[in-house]
Amino acid sequence: MSEMITAELVDLDLSAETKEAAARSLAERMVALGRVTDLDGFLADVAAREAQMPTGLDGGIGIPHCRSAHVTEPTLAFGRSRQGIDFGAPDGPADLIFLIAAPAGADEDHLTILSSLARQLMDTEFTGALRAVQDAGQAAALIRGEAPVSDTADSPVSDTAHLPAPEAAPEPQQHKAPAAAPEAPAAEAPFRIVAVTSCPTGIAHTYMAAESLENAGRAAGVELVVETQGSAGFTRLDPTVIAGADAVIFAHDVPVRDKDRFAGKPTVDVGVKAGINRPAELIAEVREKAARGEVSSGAPTPVEAAGDAGDGYGTKLRKWLMSGVSYMVPFVAAGGLLIALGFAIGGYEISDAKSVVEHFVWTEAASWAALFFQVGGLAFGFLVPVLAGYIAYGMADRPGLVPGFVGGAVAVTINAGFLGGLAAGLIAGATVMAIQKARIPAVLRGIMPVVVIPLISSAVVGFLMFLVVGEPIASLQGALTDWLKSLDGSNAIILGVILGLMMCFDLGGPLNKVAYAFAIGGLGANATDGNLKVMAAVMGAGMVPPLAMALATTVRGKLFTKTERENGKAAWVLGASFITEGAIPFAAADPLRVIPASMAGGAVTGGLSMAFGATLQAPHGGIFVVPLIGQPLLYLVAVIAGTCVSAGLVVLLKGMRKQEPAAVPAQGTAPQAETAPAAVKETVTA
Repeated sequence: MSEMITAELVDLDLSAETKEAAARSLAERMVALGRVTDLDGFLADVAAREAQMPTGLDGGIGIPHCRSAHVTEPTLAFGRSRQGIDFGAPDGPADLIFLIAAPAGADEDHLTILSSLARQLMDTEFTGALRAVQDAGQAAALIRGEAPVSDTADSPVSDTAHLPAPEAAPEPQQHKAPAAAPEAPAAEAPFRIVAVTSCPTGIAHTYMAAESLENAGRAAGVELVVETQGSAGFTRLDPTVIAGADAVIFAHDVPVRDKDRFAGKPTVDVGVKAGINRPAELIAEVREKAARGEVSSGAPTPVEAAGDAGDGYGTKLRKWLMSGVSYMVPFVAAGGLLIALGFAIGGYEISDAKSVVEHFVWTEAASWAALFFQVGGLAFGFLVPVLAGYIAYGMADRPGLVPGFVGGAVAVTINAGFLGGLAAGLIAGATVMAIQKARIPAVLRGIMPVVVIPLISSAVVGFLMFLVVGEPIASLQGALTDWLKSLDGSNAIILGVILGLMMCFDLGGPLNKVAYAFAIGGLGANATDGNLKVMAAVMGAGMVPPLAMALATTVRGKLFTKTERENGKAAWVLGASFITEGAIPFAAADPLRVIPASMAGGAVTGGLSMAFGATLQAPHGGIFVVPLIGQPLLYLVAVIAGTCVSAGLVVLLKGMRKQEPAAVPAQGTAPQAETAPAAVKETVTA
């Protein structure tokens, strides 16, 4: 394994003016050393990570980073900018830029080294030395920890003297100087805090927040222990340490794992950057909560923790539903493809085959077909329970799983289908959340997640699903299915158009999933030719939006931002794989043009697919399951036609918009066309 950073990966005079240009300049050094295999692909991964949360930190530091399949080994590049580059930090531009590239399967040792670097960035002596160093090799050695910080202490710093680096210096002094003052009541036990830090990549912010909290804890005279839930895995805090803690701080941007361990204590729950930038405030806030006797009545759920603090109920509801759908889709793909494989090998009569437990001959293709079909059928049987279980999980964390799965199983029993699963998940999550708000004696808290909550919530959900809401939902599900089926036959094209519009309206959202659930609900042992036509129309329409955006960014790239053009390259693969969500970045930036155009193309593809009589035995796979498609050539024609319609409309609508700024030359120069959409860039992949 090569050294993670060498002199060739250091640029002490980085001339880039934007964070995108800085990332590209440093990434090109990685490409030159063979550390990155695909420059554009890697930069797209960096941009996607940046869209989740800006990587600028107080004190003039930028740490763009990502895990990427285009990285061959963990690599770090360092650049020092004279003018500073905006990475979204509250205190202004960054002059020290670290580009961290981790392979998709980075090993623990190197991730540990990266976490150590993240902690060093909280040390102003270290960052001051990097601002002073004049030799690329010495800078690399300093970052690797092979050169003492003092070696650069007296080096000239004229080239960066204008930067606001000294503003960060007083903070450690504030941490260190008062360290003895708060210790007045020596006889009292110190205030104890446990904290958890985590970030989407788990490489940098996770460990920087931990270091910052630990420093602030020492300065405040409290005992503070941090559990870092990073990419290298995590070691759980000792249960006795948690039990003895007076308060909890969560600084995270992804769900905290096993969060119920910390229930019943005063809690501050913030984003990971708050843990880096204002740790002393968090400690003071949680101490005030403890003084008031304020305890958490149920920690934020995985979905809420990953969302924005200002999310309304409608946004949260959508996230809860999508939580269930995201866990359901792998069951759909695995089960559906196995069923399709069984049909492909053994024909449709394979649905009547005996159980492979009773009859299986190793040399018979029919036996293998029956095996695939039966295993796929079992996987399909989990769809509704998994949907309901993980909707409840998104609402109430792990305690929601049991009543959610139970409610989903009831929905299957009473034939309430997909709608029943949605209702069961919401009811289960709401029931658990209500139980968690009740005041529970301390002696019972230990058995709440294991005994009390599963028992009470399952009983409530079972009662409501069996005797109150289940039957009306089952009737509604049946009516919806009958109505859609009534459009079959002579009205097949109308059905295809409707399904195409539904698939492309919210690009993977609830309406898209209703259409998809209707299609997969017709597959299985009793699938008819009409059911297979519906599945083909739905998948074809779902492929159109990302393929259309990819085509549009290829033929008229000037109408799109640089980030959108990068996303367009990935959209080719996403669209071909039937991942409609690949068009979401484009719709987020320009919904009034992208969504109508996508719906038009989806309607064309859905209608043509039904008109051509195309059939599909698999519920997923895109172009990779063409051998399982009836009328495959005509089906591809339908997909291409819809893609061209959507792409053409997007280009037309965006072209009309681009003519508008000509009448308002605010900035006065031609480059306005390139810089005007810059404000949109940050939301493109949000």
